[in-house]
Amino acid sequence: MVRRTLRVPVALAAGLTVAFGPLAGIALADPVGVADAVTFDRSLNLQGVQNGRDAGGYRTTDGHWVRTGLVYRTGQLNNATPADLAVLSEHQVRVVDDLRTVYERTIAADRLPPGAAANWVDVIGQAPPQTLVTTLTGGDDLYRAFITAPGANQAFASVLRDIIDTDGAVLFHCTAGKDRTGWTAAVLLTILGVDRDTVTEDYLLSNQYRNASPNDPLNGVSAAWLDAAFDQANRTYGSFDNYVRDGLKLTTDEVAALRAKLLA
Repeated sequence: MVRRTLRVPVALAAGLTVAFGPLAGIALADPVGVADAVTFDRSLNLQGVQNGRDAGGYRTTDGHWVRTGLVYRTGQLNNATPADLAVLSEHQVRVVDDLRTVYERTIAADRLPPGAAANWVDVIGQAPPQTLVTTLTGGDDLYRAFITAPGANQAFASVLRDIIDTDGAVLFHCTAGKDRTGWTAAVLLTILGVDRDTVTEDYLLSNQYRNASPNDPLNGVSAAWLDAAFDQANRTYGSFDNYVRDGLKLTTDEVAALRAKLLA
C-alpha cells in the first residue's frame, strides 16, 4: 500500500429517477452513447461499501459525454471485502481521496485496493464544532460550510487535481458517500458542463443507492442542501465560475486539462 503525504493539517473533529453505473473492468471507457444512456449500469455493486458508482456517463450542454471508468464515488471503505477490493483493482483505481475528518478515519480506517495511493483531504475538520455535528445528517449549514470552512476549498481542489494527474482512476469518498462526496461530484460535473438539473439528479441518486426513505436526513440527501451549496458559492464568490477560479483556485489550464481528460 502506498500512502501519500497528507495535504491538510490534522484537525481534531467533534464527533446519495434512474440507476446508472460503470462499465466493469474498463479503465478508460468509451463515452456512453445516446442509445446506451438508460441501460448504463452505474453501480459498482460492492458488497461492503455503500453508494459506490461511476461519476461519468452524462451528456454535457455542449454535446460531449463525461467518460466512464476514470472517476468513482463511494462511501467509506472500512468494510470493503476482498471481492470489493478486487473490483476496485479491476477498475484501475490508483488514488483514493478520503474526505473525512481525522476522527472518522480513526474509528473506520479505509481498506484500499492493491497499489492504490491514499490521500487524506479533510473537508470540514477545521470547521466550527456545530458544523462538525451535522456531518452525518447533512443540512444547509453543512453544505454552506463546503464553501466557507477553512481548508474545504483546498480539499475539493485536491481531488480535482488528482483526477487530472492520475494515470488510472480516482475514487473519492466520505463516510456515507452522499454529502461531501455529493458536492465533490456536483462540482466536477458542473465544471465539465453538465446541466444543473442532471447534476441534481445524480446527487439525488444517493437516496436510491442508500435506500433512504423520504425526509431521512441521516441516510439521504435533499436537493435543497445542494442548492444551498451552489447559493453559497454565488454569495461568496459572485458566480460558480468565480468559485472555481478564486475559491478552488483552479487555473484556466487545469480546468482545460480536466475537461480534456474526462470529456469525449
